[in-house]
Order: sequence, then C-alpha cells, then structure tokens
Amino acid sequence: MPSILKSLKLLSDPTRIRILLLLESESLNVAELQEILGMGQSRISTQLSQLRQEGLVTSSRSGKNNVYTMSAPDALMQVARQAADEIPEVAADSQTLAHILRKRRDAARSYFDTLAGKFGRSYVPGRSWKSLAEAMLKILNYKVVADLGAGEGTLAQLLAPRADQVIAIDNSPNMVQFGQQLAKEHGLNNLEYRLGDIEAPPIDDASIDLTIFSQALHHAEHPERAITSTYRMLKPGGTVVILDLLQHSFEQARELYADTWLGFSEVELYKMLEDAGFKNIETTIVDKESEAPHFQTLLATATK
Repeated sequence: MPSILKSLKLLSDPTRIRILLLLESESLNVAELQEILGMGQSRISTQLSQLRQEGLVTSSRSGKNNVYTMSAPDALMQVARQAADEIPEVAADSQTLAHILRKRRDAARSYFDTLAGKFGRSYVPGRSWKSLAEAMLKILNYKVVADLGAGEGTLAQLLAPRADQVIAIDNSPNMVQFGQQLAKEHGLNNLEYRLGDIEAPPIDDASIDLTIFSQALHHAEHPERAITSTYRMLKPGGTVVILDLLQHSFEQARELYADTWLGFSEVELYKMLEDAGFKNIETTIVDKESEAPHFQTLLATATK
C-alpha cells in the first residue's frame, strides 16, 4: 500500500498529476509522454521514477521501450482529478493523447511511412512521383472542386480535365490574371479563377464536392476561419484536403516566403478541422526535405 503522506506530497507537483491522469487513460512510454507534455526525457523519467517508487505507476518492457501504467488507488486519483481543474494544460494533454492513440491504431500509416522513406532511393525505370500523381489524378471523380490559395493554378489545371468545374481562388490580381490566361490557352473552359481571400472565398454555400489547400493555409491570417469557410461551402459528404508545412522553427520563412505561420502541428490541424465540424479526420506526414531547414509536409483529410 503506498504511503498516503508521500503520495499526497507527489500530487503537489502539476506535472506528476498530468502524468497520472494520462496513464489512467492509457499506458504510455516515455517518448509518448514527451510528445504530450512537451518536456525533456530526463525530466519525465525522473517524475516517473518517483511515482514508481511509491507504487503509483508500474512499468513493463515492450520491445525497446518501457511502458508505464497507472496503479494509484482510486481515492488518490479522485484528488488528482479534482486538482486537474487548476491545471490549464490538462485539456490539451487529452487532445494530444487522442492524437497519439489514433497514430497507434493506424497500422497502414506506419507501413506507408516506411515505404515512403524507401521510395526513390533506388532507380526503377518509369517510376516517379510525377507519374504516380498523374495516375492518382486519373481516378478522381469530383464534380465541383475549389483550389483555395491557388497561386498560378498548377494544381487547378491538373484537376480541370477530371472535374465538371474547378474554381481557383487567390488574393493576388496578377496570379488570377495569369491563371485565367493559362486556362484559356489550354482550352480549360471549366476552370474559373476568382479573386478572393481563402478566409472568405467568393463561393456559395454547399456547392463544392472537394476543396484543396495546397501550401496555402500557413499564409492565412486566421487559418481556422479558412477551414470554417471551407466547411460552409462543401456539400454534405464533401471532402477537404490540406497539404501544408509541419510546424517548424525556420523564422526566415516569414520574410523569404511571406509565411504568416511556421507550419502547423498535427494536433493543431486536427483540432481546427474538428472545431469546424468535420468528421473522419486523418493526418499524416508525407514528405521530409533532405536539405536544411528540412521542411516536412503535413497532409490532412476530412469530410463534412
């Protein structure tokens, strides 16, 4: 039986309470706790050691990792749950935990992460990312598509031959003019460019089957508004696809590329989509640049 006085003393530290509440929901390893708590390994290991000495957590070996499980008595956990109301980070902990559990369940994701790391390292005649992308575009059958933050509209032009209508939105008059000229030259009569802001696109409610943000969301002043607007204009059952930068610390991007945000974490993007009302939300890292600053590409999909 744990010492009551020592156990109560351990509960005087907010980090230890956060750890106990997380382990009450799910057994976790140190790396997962690091991701959730945003703390270094040594600090978390120290806290876990103290909790384990008093019998409030137990550990077991799983492969290369120690997995920790909450073993504190319910009376003590009732105190921890009450104290949680005074710890603002607890709500965010729950959201990040949910994200980690989604990653665990997604066995296919782990497989494709490994596959993506190997793709392109050895030469195979005729195989390239471009050819695969072209093949994937062939099987898309969306009637009305919106390309938000389209720029000159390269993606919109690729989608136009496979859709009934494509609407490309950009806030640069020069980009819109250039894109319109390209569409005319290539005979893409179903591709329409409109001048507008991705936070309030000039598109009717419930009129779009598929919306795409391709490296556009981090330029928005209020990205959550852009996602809410996307929900508004999608038909029920419609899909949103977001390609953006994973959160990074390359501050020069603000000046070099006019970036407003230094990318987004998977948890941030998931929450913005969830708050807007989207379901079936999935996020994954699909690319990492080999050269500094090693930008990573984050893909998110969701349905209305």
